[in-house]
Amino acid sequence: MVSFSCRTKSMTSFKKMLLGATGIALIASGAYIFARPPQKTPPKTHFTLQLLHASDMESDLSALESAPYMSQLLAGFKGRMPENTVIVSAGDNYVPGPFYQASAHNSMKALLGRTGRGRADISMLNAMGFQVSSFGNHEFDEGPKFFASLLGKDAKRGKVYPGAAFPYLCANIDFRTEKTLTKFVTKDLQEASNIRGRIAKSAIITLPKTRIGFVGAITPALAQISKPGAASIFPKRPDNEDALVTLIQRAVDGLTQKGIDKIVLLSHMQDLQVERRLARKLKNVDIIVGGGSDSILADKTDRLIKGDKAIDSYPIWETSASGQPTAVLSTDGQYRYVGRLVIGFDEKGVLLKHTYQPEESGAYPTDSQCATDIGAPPPNKKVQALVDGIRRLFVKKDGNTFGRSNVYLNGMRLGVRHQETNLGNLTTDANLYVARLAEPTVHLSFKNGGAIRSAIGAVQGDTIDTSKPRHLPPPANPLTGKKEGQISQLDIENALKFNNRLILLTLTATQLKQIVEHGIAKWHPRYTPGSFPQISGFSFSFDPKRPAGQRVRSLRVDAFDKQPADTIVKNGALVGSPTRTFRVVTLQYLFKGGDNYPFPKYDKEKLNPVLLSNVLKDKPGKATFSAPGREQDALAEYLFAMYNKTPFDQQDTPPERDTRIQNLLKRKDTVIPK
Repeated sequence: MVSFSCRTKSMTSFKKMLLGATGIALIASGAYIFARPPQKTPPKTHFTLQLLHASDMESDLSALESAPYMSQLLAGFKGRMPENTVIVSAGDNYVPGPFYQASAHNSMKALLGRTGRGRADISMLNAMGFQVSSFGNHEFDEGPKFFASLLGKDAKRGKVYPGAAFPYLCANIDFRTEKTLTKFVTKDLQEASNIRGRIAKSAIITLPKTRIGFVGAITPALAQISKPGAASIFPKRPDNEDALVTLIQRAVDGLTQKGIDKIVLLSHMQDLQVERRLARKLKNVDIIVGGGSDSILADKTDRLIKGDKAIDSYPIWETSASGQPTAVLSTDGQYRYVGRLVIGFDEKGVLLKHTYQPEESGAYPTDSQCATDIGAPPPNKKVQALVDGIRRLFVKKDGNTFGRSNVYLNGMRLGVRHQETNLGNLTTDANLYVARLAEPTVHLSFKNGGAIRSAIGAVQGDTIDTSKPRHLPPPANPLTGKKEGQISQLDIENALKFNNRLILLTLTATQLKQIVEHGIAKWHPRYTPGSFPQISGFSFSFDPKRPAGQRVRSLRVDAFDKQPADTIVKNGALVGSPTRTFRVVTLQYLFKGGDNYPFPKYDKEKLNPVLLSNVLKDKPGKATFSAPGREQDALAEYLFAMYNKTPFDQQDTPPERDTRIQNLLKRKDTVIPK
């Protein structure tokens, strides 16, 4: 049993301890009798599974600390139930960024055999014992050819990178149409350990007392958010959920026909609500591990990392189309949590809800306290060696500074994908700054919050307590001479991992409203869509209670140069000429339809797109680590120009005090002055 210092003792547990076997508790001076109603004898447990799961590893700077702890927790838990344990990932096992790039450095040869971007990420999962994974969208951020370089073995002159020690599963993509991945596609229904580094729809893991079947699936909108090449993604209409269910069910049925009665779906839908609907629509799926939404599920005994909040219970229970219970699981990413489900099955392979014990299962934070409390072994030596090698590479980058901040810059997922944040403001201001170096008439800046991957700063303390966590400016680094508050190349690369190209466009008033409406269409108090906007040069208010497409209530463009402020939307309606135009800087990713933004539907000639990299390539600035016309370079140049001597000091504010993006569930509309 896990000690209560790693878990939080719930009131329910306390009552159970008081009641004991008699059902009678004496509390204070009065006697209270809790009568237990007659109960049926619960079905007998035929097999108990320990499923250890994670997703969205997406290594950032925090992985230097959290990845070794994850290796400890996985080893510690597996040691308790070695014959009943499976370790799985729901995808996004890496993401382009400084951690990922470090694997290509020559100093990593001794650890990787043969170097290459992302290989440390895959090697860490190998060392931790991951046995099967679904695809995530970030697996394809650099295209299928690059993914192939991580999946397969690479040997030359006696040096070997072994590739992934686990298969990738996906039931709704045909990879045979993508020539760089065709050779990795193998037959379904095979033992996972026999198809390491291969691609299939399904696989089986045989334990000493039973067999567990696994199916993978990914969002059908993959092509809108990543680069899967010529791979055929189904269903062709991403919103055709019933067609998606049919494809997954076909893979599940293949397992049941082979006599597999315990089935886990590894699903990377980026939306926990989709996973919940799949649970209700599918037959014979016992467990769904969700990925891509970074949704923290936790029960009352779970201790979360300081500042984190659960959006729902662990697990979420649904009833499948075959009338059986299905457990839906999810944790946050960046190696921050291990999800642990210890659950029983009856002799027919039906999951037994009554065997769930919150003191055993739930979300476990990857920190020193939890590793100590569960009696975990030391960190995996390979994992520790890899993060130490990457840490050494980061020292030089962290000493290359460009500006200063007196405040924590909020780039956390729950911030930038949910509301205006100070880092969102800073980066869109920076993009506007460099855009005006190319075209002085650029008026507005717009990007998706999903392009911001991490905060710049520190959160005081490792674990949650009753006090509010303190958010601090970027910390000092004595190894590099970096002082507290200074913002380094490493900070910038970590926050803006994708380093998107910037592009100038001309939008009409109508199109500007449509773009903003799209950005807020998926806003929900519990979820974090990557399409949510961060902006500069204008402000707007929105009402989430209204139907998508009708949520913008006010939108006003700021005064600029000699142009006065211009009201575009008032009381939800367009004001003035709908065809008047504004020059905007945004991300090329969005221009190409990323996050399903509607730019590709507009007349390209009238948009008059201009890549900033083409205009600024002969205008090098103070920052040289990134090419001009990209987001990292824009932020570095802006910081050096504006905040090198005078620190940035705009505190992040709660939604009640946001001014650029005003959520009318949280505050009054002040976009248009009275």
